[in-house]
Amino acid sequence: MSGEEGWDATVEEEPRGCQPQFDRRSGFDLQTGIYHSLVQLSEHNKIPVRHDLDTATFVLSQFPHPSEAESRVALIDLATNRRVTYAKLRHSINSLATGLYHALGVRKGDVVFVLSPNSLLYPTICLAVLSVGAILTTANPLNTESEIGKQVRDSGAKLAIAAPEEVHKLLPTGVPTLLTSRPSDDSSLSIEELIESCEPMELPLVKLTQSDTAGILYSSGTTGTSKGVLLTHENFISIMTLLKWSVDVTSSHNDVFLCFIPMFHIYGLVFFALGLFCSGVTTVLMQRFDFQAMLDAIQTHQVNNIPAVPPVILGMVKYTSKGSHDLTSLRRVGSGAAPLSKEVADGFREKFPWVELRQGYGLSESCGAATFFVSDEQAKARSGSSGRLLPSFSAKVVDFETGVALPPYREGELWLKSPAVMKGYLGNEEATAATIDSDGWLRTGDLCYFDDDGFLYIVDRIKELIKHNGYQVAPAELEAVLLSHPQILDAAVIPIENEEAGQIPMAYVVTAAGSEFTEDQIIQFVASQVAPYKKVRRVGFISAIPRSAAGKILRKQLVSLSQQKVLSKL
Repeated sequence: MSGEEGWDATVEEEPRGCQPQFDRRSGFDLQTGIYHSLVQLSEHNKIPVRHDLDTATFVLSQFPHPSEAESRVALIDLATNRRVTYAKLRHSINSLATGLYHALGVRKGDVVFVLSPNSLLYPTICLAVLSVGAILTTANPLNTESEIGKQVRDSGAKLAIAAPEEVHKLLPTGVPTLLTSRPSDDSSLSIEELIESCEPMELPLVKLTQSDTAGILYSSGTTGTSKGVLLTHENFISIMTLLKWSVDVTSSHNDVFLCFIPMFHIYGLVFFALGLFCSGVTTVLMQRFDFQAMLDAIQTHQVNNIPAVPPVILGMVKYTSKGSHDLTSLRRVGSGAAPLSKEVADGFREKFPWVELRQGYGLSESCGAATFFVSDEQAKARSGSSGRLLPSFSAKVVDFETGVALPPYREGELWLKSPAVMKGYLGNEEATAATIDSDGWLRTGDLCYFDDDGFLYIVDRIKELIKHNGYQVAPAELEAVLLSHPQILDAAVIPIENEEAGQIPMAYVVTAAGSEFTEDQIIQFVASQVAPYKKVRRVGFISAIPRSAAGKILRKQLVSLSQQKVLSKL
């Protein structure tokens, strides 16, 4: 079922008497250089424009009708099999909001810092914080005490909510901290107790507007210092609406989703802590990712949908053996947060021909989304693409030397405009001005091109391009070549400084157990498939490629590792 048929979405039409302003095939306007979305939501399903609508009110308004909410399961804990219905979830959100407001004095504009792995309580915490008009900021539990302290200070957090095993990282900050659950030997108040002890009460009217800040999400900082991305209620509501549309055109209300994406990340927050509740589906929740547990969960709970990241898809290609698990219930796997190579995508489709694989594109600064595939036929025909622009999104491909907006098949920096684009970076006017221009265009920093059917292809991060003898080499392209070899389980390519060439590509690889693949063999394997200026010049063997929680390669760590090895030889 196509998106145009599935949710009252229609191809954009010009008013009668007007000439089309852009090409109906690619979405490209030759006069302005702007790519337009080829799909428009109907009046019934458009993004709400009510100025006083906030995120929590919007999400709760999409819950199943009370007659269904008592029996419809919202969440299942994989470890304990505990189930939470939509009725119970609503009650917990309202109870916690009551406790935060009346017992703890949390008010509009207060920043609440959340430090916890995935849990059944995570969505309740997020929606309760937003219900009282407070601002949500989330952090990776793997962050160090120093990193946690920096984020608490930078965000101006007034209250922290933390898993018991993480609370020690918050002690030096002095911020009041509420535990998610109370250990038996601790007298501290916990979220669980607050929910149990507080009956939902009518809260004083909190005057919120869609332009108010709802969240401060910290970028991964893979190429620079982490910055606080200011996301408004309009940003979240826009994405919630588009997520509901994308789920409704591809799934049914009886579908079961699997969550292992961390909810502190924009991908997990938008999908699992907020968005999927708008579609009334069931989510099986993993606290932390484990590959075998994922396969068990698909079989046990008859999972249909998995929003995933490229390393997980690569693992399914490389590590699943025929007959070890019954994965026939699986119908759809999405890929986001990092580029998915054509080689890995093709390998997945060959191994799991009954599963639809759809890649999307987004970033924290666009509230986690921008492009999407509405049909499997499109995705198969354009392996390696990230899909078409979502409704409400426009784009430009800008030559980063001339500033000229480019037509299809010309590579440049991707610029985006949408109601989902962030307000800016917290306390950093210089970075905001460098990222969002005076007309509201978001400079993504990603090198890309559109084809003549309006499908987006991400080449690489501009900052990560390797400059070799005046040529630009995309690490992602070389990584895709490396991963096509059966003895290479994972790979990352980084720049190494070189006096003659400026930079040379170096590959770090994870090889299969017992492999005798040598550095020279790997270099020759890549050289046989790419232009001479692109070939890998050095190879390092490593036990695991360092990645962020969202699956992005942490190239800075590998660059540091390569520098340490050079110094150790001096």
